[in-house]
Amino acid sequence: MSDWIGLGVILFIVLCGLFGLSRLSKPYDVSTEEFERRAQEGPGLLGASLIGLQSALDPAKEKSVEVLEDLKQGRYDGEQESGDPPEAGEGSNEEGTHGEADA
Repeated sequence: MSDWIGLGVILFIVLCGLFGLSRLSKPYDVSTEEFERRAQEGPGLLGASLIGLQSALDPAKEKSVEVLEDLKQGRYDGEQESGDPPEAGEGSNEEGTHGEADA
């Protein structure tokens, strides 16, 4: 008899978990005013601390946060990707500054 009670409790917990997940996955309508208010508030204290923790654990995350901040402020230029070579004449290497002593 206690086997059936234990099985019932486990089944009840699984069903409650599935019900909770289905409730969390449903989208909800957000008014324009509420969306703008949330966008202006920023991540908050908990979100900022989690971003700090994740950037300490994952150095690539720190770079992505910097890029997102640049995008928010309008300073990010899409042509200046980190993998792209600099354009001719735009590099910081001027003549005579190649690290060698001039003879």
